[in-house]
Amino acid sequence: MKHIIFFLFASMGLCTEAGAADLLSTMDKISANLPAIIMFLIFVLITIGITYWAANRTKSTNAFYTGGSSFSGLQNGLAIGGDYMSAAGLLGISSMVYAKGFDGLVYILCYFAAWPVFLFMMSERLRNLGRYTFADITSFRLNESKIRLMSAICSLTVVCFYLIVQMVGAGGLIELLFGLDYWIAVVVVGVLMTVYVSFGGMIATTWVQIIKAALLGIGGVSLALLSLSHADFSFEVMAAKAVAVYSNGIKLMAPGNFLTDPVTVISLSVGLVFGTMGLPHILMRFFTVANSKEARKSVFYATIFIGLFFLASALIGLGAIIGVGTDSQFFEGGRIGGKIIGGNNMIALHLAKALGGHLLLGFLSAVTFATIIAVVAGLGLAGAANISHDIYARVIKKGQVTSAQELLVSRFATIVIGVVGIILGIMFKDLNLTFLVGLAFGIAASANFPVLFLAMFWSGLTTRGALFGGLTGLVSAVLMVVLSKSVWVIVLGNAHPIFPYEQPALFSMPLAFIAAYLASKFDHSAEAEIDRAAFFDQEVRAQTGIGAAGASVH
Repeated sequence: MKHIIFFLFASMGLCTEAGAADLLSTMDKISANLPAIIMFLIFVLITIGITYWAANRTKSTNAFYTGGSSFSGLQNGLAIGGDYMSAAGLLGISSMVYAKGFDGLVYILCYFAAWPVFLFMMSERLRNLGRYTFADITSFRLNESKIRLMSAICSLTVVCFYLIVQMVGAGGLIELLFGLDYWIAVVVVGVLMTVYVSFGGMIATTWVQIIKAALLGIGGVSLALLSLSHADFSFEVMAAKAVAVYSNGIKLMAPGNFLTDPVTVISLSVGLVFGTMGLPHILMRFFTVANSKEARKSVFYATIFIGLFFLASALIGLGAIIGVGTDSQFFEGGRIGGKIIGGNNMIALHLAKALGGHLLLGFLSAVTFATIIAVVAGLGLAGAANISHDIYARVIKKGQVTSAQELLVSRFATIVIGVVGIILGIMFKDLNLTFLVGLAFGIAASANFPVLFLAMFWSGLTTRGALFGGLTGLVSAVLMVVLSKSVWVIVLGNAHPIFPYEQPALFSMPLAFIAAYLASKFDHSAEAEIDRAAFFDQEVRAQTGIGAAGASVH
């Protein structure tokens, strides 16, 4: 068959012998991963159908940004889980547990710890105070134009870095599994995101997230259970087997294999916990339910789904260590006592192939790629809302804009974000993704969270304080990362880093709080007095949900 294909292409003058060989190699890879391709195409067709259905119901800004606040707590909880349970979670955490053992579990806890705080402290206030974006909350009693512009800049910065992570991840995954060029995969993700968001808005994006979260949960839990089945469904037996084959023995279950520096560990924890509460696409989810009760339910269900997902990821990592009796076939290049040899970020996919053959591999691969598309759609919607609702409608037009005009700008902004995402994904193909994720969470924790927290809970915050706090957090977080080893040494080629740590949040987030506090305390302007006095009106809205959400008192 191969010789026939080569003869046809060569006789038509379409390619050289070397080109035909490359074509045949690509066809072999596509044939080997045909189940993944078929399942992915089915997912795309279903979600495009959902987008078509949602487009007929997305005729206003309320429907575009929040889906008309029509989702139940369970539905929104699944969607929040879908936004948060990324491909990096399944592939990256399982690979980290496989390579570093106990430290991978510590990493999981950092991601998970934010949700109880969300549930008990912020979910009700977020729903009662916000309308479309978190800038609605921060500008409720402060100078609307100034605060919205600053909040939008910080949010778009986070969106861009997070978007790069997803685009690069998608490109690498499709290049590995489907045999397509990297740039083609990036373009496919960008185009699908643009279609989902620009036509279907929040309704389509939410249902894509719900389907993806359910599929990802089924795939991850199934793989974890298959791994446990080879250890008599006992975590203790699985851990004992993993320790027995691990090159450093019992050290697998001890801390310090990866997180060796206490300061870095604390800074990473601060960034992941408080950065979660500053992610724009996560915060938008609280406005898609009808009331604060459903918002609390959303976080409750999301906590269950996310916890189960991360637990499954950890079990997958341990299952990969014991090899499930298929060492010679398990990984590309094999495995030696816990050390990753080849395919080092695709442990879960290799395990799926070992336990379930091409069918399970195809399912998990398709779900992983679908995960990336769904997360990118959420990011695209958040970025479009920042541009159209915060900057265009509220800052440039001062609220003098129709719903149809704002909706048109939102769809145009979605196209722009899609193009920017494609360009960034191609440009930063070889950049360290862990570094980018840390930077995104660090900026969210340093720039977005302090202003959001103080705006909701501190009556003394002024417009000047919020501006100083947000910009101090943004600039210090970026500057610290640039001066760290990740950029100053590895990227720029200098001998030694100026900032000794790679995670900025432990230092940049307190700086943001201090700057906001001092600037507010020393602000004796007339505007500051209005800001402080307006806190009572905000409290009424926060406690009761009664009032003009998203409308500045200025």
